[in-house]
Amino acid sequence: MRMRPTLSWTPTEDLPPGTTDPRPVADALRLGGVLVLSGAGISTESGIPDYRGEGGSLSRHTPMTYQDFVGGAQARRRYWARGHLGWRTFGRARPNAGHRAVAAFARHGLLTGVITQNVDGLHQAAGTEGVVELHGSLDRVVCLSCGTFSPRRELARRLEEANAGFEPVAAAINPDGDADLTDDQVGDFQVVPCTLCGGILKPDVVFFGESVPVPRVEQCRELVRAATSLLILGSSLTVMSGLRFVRQAAQDGKPVLIVNRDATRGDVHAVTRIALPLGPTLTGVADGLGIPVEGGAAAGIGQ
Repeated sequence: MRMRPTLSWTPTEDLPPGTTDPRPVADALRLGGVLVLSGAGISTESGIPDYRGEGGSLSRHTPMTYQDFVGGAQARRRYWARGHLGWRTFGRARPNAGHRAVAAFARHGLLTGVITQNVDGLHQAAGTEGVVELHGSLDRVVCLSCGTFSPRRELARRLEEANAGFEPVAAAINPDGDADLTDDQVGDFQVVPCTLCGGILKPDVVFFGESVPVPRVEQCRELVRAATSLLILGSSLTVMSGLRFVRQAAQDGKPVLIVNRDATRGDVHAVTRIALPLGPTLTGVADGLGIPVEGGAAAGIGQ
């Protein structure tokens, strides 16, 4: 069963305004048992644009849908040409202060888990362990015929060999690792098949219009059940894949706190939305709690 893609959301009711007071986040962390749910907004300070914020990629770019990807060879050619170029530059991103603060909270036992809607691997690169990748990760590839998984770096090597001299300049890189290229730039880019069965290869990410695997959803629901509170970091919560956990927490009477500059679809369920940039806010909270935030920057998924 496929979900209808939800690319935008417009508030239909008056929402409480955001605040600039991060103390509720600090209070929740002091109690412990916090579950973090992060979105594209936490990675913007690493140079990866978000979807819906100011200058977000949806203003110029329509993400690939599952239906388009499986429906035609030309769509896959376009995706893999753009994705191959995006992979080269995506891996240059490094964890920012927000990722490092989350890792510090986890190391000090204040979190019960981290769920991310991102596919960039930056939470893990910052040192957070056991991250649940709700929408998968760009560093894996799956064959749609035989189900075999393989490393993205191996596919990148094969695509390099099949497309020697492919060096277009992208207008931008998007949160899903897709680079903005024209059809002329895509040209006759050669897509390679699964080495085992010759089937179609797809990144192990949940495309728009595709459902999150049921076991992964249930794993996240269990994390919500085990948490004391839910902390949303940098997500508009437009798509149901993340919003459902906000609704679950609220129904269970657990505080939902949101750090996001713009209004979100989950604001009606939250005790507060803090309209501040994530990196400085989370670093300030950590400092107030006496928790050092390490400054090292490990490589992202592309390295």
